[in-house]
Amino acid sequence: MRVTLWRDDVTVARPVRAAGQVHDVRSRLFVAVTHHGVSGYGEVAPQPFELNGDPSVEQVIDELRTRTVPQMLAACERDGTPPTWTRLARFAGPRSSSSSAIALLEMAVLDWEYRFNGDEISSLWPHHYDTPTQATVSLLDDEPWVYDSKVSRLRVKTKSGTLAPDALTKLSSVNIPIIVDFNCSARNEEDVLAQIGALREVVKVDAVEQPFEVGNLVDHAALAEALDVAVSLDEGVRSLRDLEQIARYQAASMVCVKIARVGGVANARTMILRANELKLVPYLGGFFESPYGRYVHRILAEHCVDAPSDLSPVVEAGPLMRALSPAKGGMGMSPDEVILTRSKEIGSW
Repeated sequence: MRVTLWRDDVTVARPVRAAGQVHDVRSRLFVAVTHHGVSGYGEVAPQPFELNGDPSVEQVIDELRTRTVPQMLAACERDGTPPTWTRLARFAGPRSSSSSAIALLEMAVLDWEYRFNGDEISSLWPHHYDTPTQATVSLLDDEPWVYDSKVSRLRVKTKSGTLAPDALTKLSSVNIPIIVDFNCSARNEEDVLAQIGALREVVKVDAVEQPFEVGNLVDHAALAEALDVAVSLDEGVRSLRDLEQIARYQAASMVCVKIARVGGVANARTMILRANELKLVPYLGGFFESPYGRYVHRILAEHCVDAPSDLSPVVEAGPLMRALSPAKGGMGMSPDEVILTRSKEIGSW
């Protein structure tokens, strides 16, 4: 078995300012797992630096080099074949970088396994929903808001403090619901209540997303009781135990499940189904992935998610180039060769 890792640094055509960073340049990590002449592909898009419990791209690369890839190669050498994709989640360590690394390899091995066996991914994840999309914009910068007319909801980045009049003017032209995303930056309950009160004068607010820091279920629960819109948790959703605690403390009624954050598609699907059992509304989040990553996310979402999710293409600056190539079996698509050619090869093992 051969594992090849690439890094593609791209500039986002429409940067989005959040409370703790500007989403302008993002790194996508692609991996190919090749065995018996068949290749499967995976992708994750880590953040540029560690933030709110999520790893940096360098941490994920180090995790792959020093732990995850050697583990998988050792398993393949022992068994004579790549470990089945459902086993990879067991390789995960306690580090957030491990979850992203496992998610990357799991996607590639799943794609390889189904291609090698001549199966389509639809046999694993049959289509159940026409999952709506949500787009991300920001109240914290002067960038124009451009999003597809088919988007059903906006995630609107914000932070503590009084909103500028121009921000409210922007929102007054929005005719779809929004999720107000604090990215762990809210100072206190009163601050959130005041801002949501101002926003609701001009737009329909579906939820407040992750106002307080990761793990702070007590303040989220108090806010949920004080608000008459939903509280959603994002950075605080990493495991089944997190879901159980959120439901127990009634800290939120919505949860954003991100494949890279929870350790892969198997864990994401399990968490989505468990969230439904706990009467939490799950939606699928993203990290500014390429068309390939978003394509795989859509396959999973249309199998088990009916709430608006981060499935819209992330538009890159510069000339358009073909990003996907049809493939037989597996996911049905792969990253186009032109994308891999422009990317920097990090290693091949």
